[in-house]
Parts: sequence; C-alpha cells; structure tokens
Amino acid sequence: MEEYRRIADRVEAAVRDGRLTPGDRLPPQRVFARRHRIANSTAIRVYGELARRGLAVGEVGRGTFVRAAPPLPGPALAEATGAAAVDLQLNYPVAEGQSELMARALAALARPDVLAEAVSGPAAATGTPEAREAAVSVLARTGWAPDPEGLLFAGNGRQAIAAALSALVPPGGRLGVEALTYPLVKAVAERLGIRLVPLALDDDGIRPEALAATHRATPLAAVYLQPTLHNPLSTTMSEPRRSELAELLRHLDLTAVEDTTWAFLAPAAAPPPLAAFAPERVLLVDSLSKRLAPGLTVGYLVVPGRLRAAVAEALRSGAWTAGGLALAAATRWAGDGTVADAVAAKRADTAARHALVRRRLDGYAVRTSPHAYYCWWELPAPWRAETFTAAAAGRAGVAVTPGSAFAVGPGTAPDAIRVGLASPPRPVLDGALARLAALAAEGA
Repeated sequence: MEEYRRIADRVEAAVRDGRLTPGDRLPPQRVFARRHRIANSTAIRVYGELARRGLAVGEVGRGTFVRAAPPLPGPALAEATGAAAVDLQLNYPVAEGQSELMARALAALARPDVLAEAVSGPAAATGTPEAREAAVSVLARTGWAPDPEGLLFAGNGRQAIAAALSALVPPGGRLGVEALTYPLVKAVAERLGIRLVPLALDDDGIRPEALAATHRATPLAAVYLQPTLHNPLSTTMSEPRRSELAELLRHLDLTAVEDTTWAFLAPAAAPPPLAAFAPERVLLVDSLSKRLAPGLTVGYLVVPGRLRAAVAEALRSGAWTAGGLALAAATRWAGDGTVADAVAAKRADTAARHALVRRRLDGYAVRTSPHAYYCWWELPAPWRAETFTAAAAGRAGVAVTPGSAFAVGPGTAPDAIRVGLASPPRPVLDGALARLAALAAEGA
C-alpha cells in the first residue's frame, strides 16, 4: 500500500474512535508533513484522500476540517442522520397525545376476524373502496378533492415517489427538479438511473421560463416539484404561478409529480394543489408519515387516468404497494377523526416551535414559514455549510443538514443549512437552537 494511504488510514481510525471529532481543524499540510516526517507532496495526497473518503473538507484560506460524519456507501432512500446528541436532520413531528389517538383505531383492528383480513398480505395498488373514500377525506383541500377512482396506494411516501418516477421517466431519462430539492428524490433518481436537471427558482417557485427553455433545449420526461411548503425553503407557490405552470405543462406536453407531503400544515387559505389546475397533467403524491407517524404509514398517489395502469404496475413490480394492516389502520384513522385531530395539533405545534426560532435566531438570515417544520438558514460569513455542519455536530452536539444535500448540479450548493424543527421536544429544540446561534456568532 502506498504511504499516503497508510497515513490516511491512521487519520480515519482517529476520526472513527473519537480522537478527532467533527469540526476539528487539521493542521496545515506543511505542519502535517513535518509531524509525520513525510514530503509536502505526500501530505497533499493524504488530505486529498481524506476528502475523497468524505472524512475532511477543505476551504481556501481557512484550513481543513473533520466532517460531521463520513457518508454511507451508495445512495439511500432516507435522509442521513448524524450522531450528534440532538438530531435536527430527520424531521418527524409527534403531537402530544398522538399515540393515544392512534391506539383507538388499532384496538378495533385487534378483533380476530378484522386482523386476519388485514394481515393476509399486501393490499392491491387500488386499495379498497373504503380506503379510497378515506383517502379523499385526508387529501382534500379547500377548493379541491381527488377523484376516488384515481387513487393508488403505496407503502409510504418514498415508495409513492419512486413508483411515480419509475412510471414516468425511463432509465437515462431527464427529470426536471427545483434547483433545491428533497434529498430523497436525488437518491431515488440515482437508483432508477434518472438524470436530474435543475430548474431555476424564485420566491414563487419554479420559474416558468426556465422550465420552458430547459425542455426545449433537451426534452424532459417529467417534472418533480413541491409547490406548498417547499422543503427546504418553506415557500408556497402563488395561485397565479400555479395557473401559469399548469398551462405550460399542457403546452409542453409534460407531466408533473407534485409532492404535497408537508402541505397538510398549510392554512385553509393556501392555494389548492397544482393538480387542481391541471388534473390531466399532474400526478400528486402524499403520505401519512408526517401527519401521523413514520412507523405505520401509507403513501397516496392521485394519478391521471392515462397513467393509472403504468403507475399501478410500477407499484406492483417494485413491491411498493401498501401493507394490508397499514392500509386498514389508515382507513380507520381517517374515518374516526384521528388524522384530523393530529393535523390540528401539529399545526398548533409549528406555531410554538417558530416562537423558539424567532427568539434564538433573531437577526440571522433565516427563511421559513410559520406553518413549516423546518427553516433555511443562510449562514453568516465566514462560515461555509460543510464546516458549520461539522462544527455543529462536534462543538454544539446538534446535527443539521448542509445545503449541498438539497442542491442539484455541480457548483450550486449554497452556504446554508436546513434546520429541522419537528422531532425533539420543545425544550430540547430550544437549547439546540441557542447552541447553534452561539456557534454562528463565534465564527470558525
């Protein structure tokens, strides 16, 4: 083995056993070379190897730092989580009394005859008439309700997205996405062999002229977007922009996948989904994971008639259909008011958590909505996203997500982080935000 790799192995061992912690600054390369009695050129190769392994990040003029956590090999269908004491990466809201609410429906499922049917196997992609009726009540918005005949069911929201993309975009095909997009879509696309094409954003979402120019230059197979409470920016697209995009989809003969996973938190006055403006051109995906809990969830797809057979086949061939028990529980939760009660509790909870954000991050460039469970923090100079993420984990004990996780395309990662607000108890969140603010004020 070459010498630089042996030395990189020793540094990696120090990271993994805790002698070097996230956010630690490595010595300048010349100092490192003297300490290890190696040539400067060898030290340069060591640092390059550490960066290639995802163990270190270097910034011109500021030095080289231990990263927050080495990346896992290969793409995953979930956002990575850090090892810090407080995890503000994963973002699953839990309302007070939520478990007691959910237990009511599960108790009814405990009857032997009901349970036998529920656990007999996966449900059909089309579910049951009762499940479709329940799904309509969950997904309906002011001014719009889905066609029950257009509903299909997946095991969760991730599988719903995977099935939609698999049906619409062939391997090697081009999928237009917001320039900052949900990290899971990046992972799904990589597994399916789909090429992501970033589309420019403004404060109102995807810019129609950017979509038109991109598609005309090299055609897209489909578009994925989050018009309501965009993750990570928290923006909500206006009704005029939705109407304009709907007409553009028709004109370009394009289909959009609209992700409304977080839209349940939006106020009643929010615009109806893009699917309401172009039902024949928009495939809507949603799930119960954020409304209720990720451990027992169902994914929903509202599919235009011309695409139902293809999407249903993608669900079956990918083994992405909902489990019978989960679908039965979801149907009861919608019917007995559990979903509505949990949604109301979580809407109130976001307001309380945003009070903490305003208190702790006042004066910083934080983009968010009072209805969202996350915020987008444009970091103060001289911080860079990767360095701050590493320092937050190592020095503040808080895991956050760097902007690079959301950016599509080389050279587009902003010096910003997403801060998830949903998962920890409020006192824990308050302390974590205070530590992040103190870290930002210290500088690197």
